Amino acid sequence: VVRYRITTILKTGILDNAGKATTKALQSLGFDNVNDVRIGKTFELNCNPTDIDKIAQAQTNSVMEEYTIEKI
Repeated sequence: VVRYRITTILKTGILDNAGKATTKALQSLGFDNVNDVRIGKTFELNCNPTDIDKIAQAQTNSVMEEYTIEKI
């Protein structure tokens, strides 16, 4: 059993409304160097290495999202 972190994020070209709103909010607070924010999800879990890709795919909408897997 190994600990993993799965991070999902919208694919490039898919409009991230929450990210745009967060970008504008940060800029209005004076963070002028923030140009783009992307919002995603993070899952941390313990599982067998043979299962991690199936789990990541199950947590991702493959049409709109992509994922990365890290061993932690």
